[in-house]
Amino acid sequence: MSTRRNVKSDANAAADAHERGRDYLGLAQIDKLLACAKAGRHGARDHLLILMMFRHGLRVSEAIAIHRDHIDLAQSRLWVPRLKRGLSVEHPVEGDELRAIRRWLGQRDDFLPWLFVSERRQPLTRQAVNYILAAAGERAGLGHIHPHMLRHSCGFALANRGYDLRLIQDYLGHRDPRHTARYTRTAVSRFNGLW
Repeated sequence: MSTRRNVKSDANAAADAHERGRDYLGLAQIDKLLACAKAGRHGARDHLLILMMFRHGLRVSEAIAIHRDHIDLAQSRLWVPRLKRGLSVEHPVEGDELRAIRRWLGQRDDFLPWLFVSERRQPLTRQAVNYILAAAGERAGLGHIHPHMLRHSCGFALANRGYDLRLIQDYLGHRDPRHTARYTRTAVSRFNGLW
């Protein structure tokens, strides 16, 4: 019996991994998720958390690691310290996001370094973020939503806007373009105008 790996099968499985199922949200679904998060008990925090995870393609560990001093409100900039050997970058912060940050910070009376904190004045945990997203997803009627869906949603949204692979790769902090190619390969905008 041969122990040689079937390289062709491995390559096909990797190339068509997107066919396993849709693991991202469209912009209308993101809007519903944000609205439902805002209506919750910790609406300002949860809305901002989901907005930033989507807009900046943050992993859970990156979102909960953001400190207040990573945000420059005067310059509308966010320093994104990427994990998993990703490339850390500075991102612009749009007006609605800037207002959401100010609204959340305006509700706080502490000087803790983390941007996202719990009622117990501790940084949010991965489990807390999973719960926040799952609860907002259920309220929005979107079913089970997991945090990494927001990162994928960011990549697909940028690809559908027509941005090239290299820009999306840098924005998401990918070192290897193969991790980014899935977004541009299946982008709807690539097929616009074919007919």
